[in-house]
Amino acid sequence: VDKRVLTDEFGVAVVYNNPYDNVTDLAHYFFKRCLEAEVTPYIVTKKTVFKWQEGFWQSMKKVFDSDYKTQFEEAGLLKRSGGDLQHLISDAATMQLIRWTEGGFGMAAHNYDGDMLTDQIAQVHRSPGFITSNLIGKDDEGRIIKEYEASHGTVTDLWLDHLDGKETSMNPLGMVEALIGAMNHAALLELEADASKQDKFDEIMNYTETLRRAMHNTFRYGQGTRDMAGPTGFTTEAFIDKVAWRLGRYLSDQVENELPPVLEEPDRSYVRKGFDNIDMAKLHSEFDKYDKEGT
Repeated sequence: VDKRVLTDEFGVAVVYNNPYDNVTDLAHYFFKRCLEAEVTPYIVTKKTVFKWQEGFWQSMKKVFDSDYKTQFEEAGLLKRSGGDLQHLISDAATMQLIRWTEGGFGMAAHNYDGDMLTDQIAQVHRSPGFITSNLIGKDDEGRIIKEYEASHGTVTDLWLDHLDGKETSMNPLGMVEALIGAMNHAALLELEADASKQDKFDEIMNYTETLRRAMHNTFRYGQGTRDMAGPTGFTTEAFIDKVAWRLGRYLSDQVENELPPVLEEPDRSYVRKGFDNIDMAKLHSEFDKYDKEGT
């Protein structure tokens, strides 16, 4: 415990009760997700300042070394991290999100660091509407609890505009993904408690997967909200109506006459004026020169 001396009436002492009993479960969940997605795992903290976060890193590393390192090595997923699980200070992690535009990584962090990182990566890819969050824990019977939410307060202004009767164009992808996750998890818990619910489980899985496909394809057809489609994009209500129409078609086993266009990310080396004059290989070599820990 760090010692602090309060020298005047403006000082404040804050005491944290930050139990680590659920970090082991989080570690297993995180590393399994990274293996399934075939991405390199990183652990993010600010333990250089918040000393109590050291336990989070150590717990994650212990689980990784004992249960997952061999699997990641065999899958070739540790090449970019120097052959081992790497720790990133949260400041460095924010910079890497800009640098690692090719993706291929996963980050585990405390809740507030996670809020910051997901906000940033969503904005890098054009819209805070992409943010979705999943908090996990365990109940007294050892079952996994999952709490799903959409973006972290970033659409409050649009909600207030809606209440004032103003036109809005909110990208609901993150919110819908949260609802889909909650429905899927609830269906799984019901099935685990009662095997006779298999048909209901299959029905829900089919509905949520079809909803996701209908929404994604609506964006692919250029019928998205204005954050993605520009000034001519749909309003919130018009986008919902378009997704609902497409969802109804899909659930009725109808298909599109033409496949939606394949969208590709732009070459981000040339997004801003003047970037074509930058030697990206040299820039990366400078990063590597001073980045001694490979972070």
